[in-house]
Amino acid sequence: MSESTAAIAPKKPTRSDESLKSLTKVSRVLDCFSTSRRALSLAEICTETGYPRSTAHRLLAAMREVGFIEQDRGRDTYRLGLRLFELGSVVLANHDLNREGHAIVDALHRLTNRAVHLAVFDGLRAVVIQRSEAEPMLATTMVENSPAHCTSVGKAILAYQSGEIVQRVIATGLERYTETTITDPAELADELDQARTRGYAIDNGEHQPGLRCIGAPIRNQAGLVFAGLSVSAPAWQMPVDELDDLGRVVIYHANLISQRLGHTR
Repeated sequence: MSESTAAIAPKKPTRSDESLKSLTKVSRVLDCFSTSRRALSLAEICTETGYPRSTAHRLLAAMREVGFIEQDRGRDTYRLGLRLFELGSVVLANHDLNREGHAIVDALHRLTNRAVHLAVFDGLRAVVIQRSEAEPMLATTMVENSPAHCTSVGKAILAYQSGEIVQRVIATGLERYTETTITDPAELADELDQARTRGYAIDNGEHQPGLRCIGAPIRNQAGLVFAGLSVSAPAWQMPVDELDDLGRVVIYHANLISQRLGHTR
């Protein structure tokens, strides 16, 4: 073979390349599922991923073997497996935000006597990883997805994301939950501008009727907003004329978490 021929010869795929392709395929299958799409048929997964039926079936069989997928044979549908929950619990327990935020969530709860939520952004929604309710018996750590466009913690995070990410959230649909839910993209943009100006976001009964919330952003070591902290209470317990004072308190505690994660203002 001449040097010129060798120079243009296609590179043979390595084991690393093949492993990456396989992991990418598995990831695309997992991404098909959501809180609103809990169970999917093989045909739906093929449509979503674009994989041939044989490829999708082979991937699902392998994922079922390791517990990533469970199959409902009665309905011939698939859902995410408990093995993912087990791995997610390990990730959550070892996550710096979860560890560093716990004491500050408790402190903010004791100071305000209001429900406190700590959430991390997954690219579309605010995932609540800690919460302390107004009633101590209800305090718990539980993963819960919250819409980013109509919760204070979600808007506090979304206000500092790129335009591309904001558009991605809008493209998924600004679902209406109450009469005050913001469903217009232009109105949401104005709301996010106000949140940046104030330093905190407000949920005025937009996700749950009669519930008012204040959320502030949390930054990582690089200064990027990836999480948020909020307090909430019935609107009559959180008058509008007290929001600025309470907002400063929430910002202060959110900044404490940022500092513990290595962010320097």
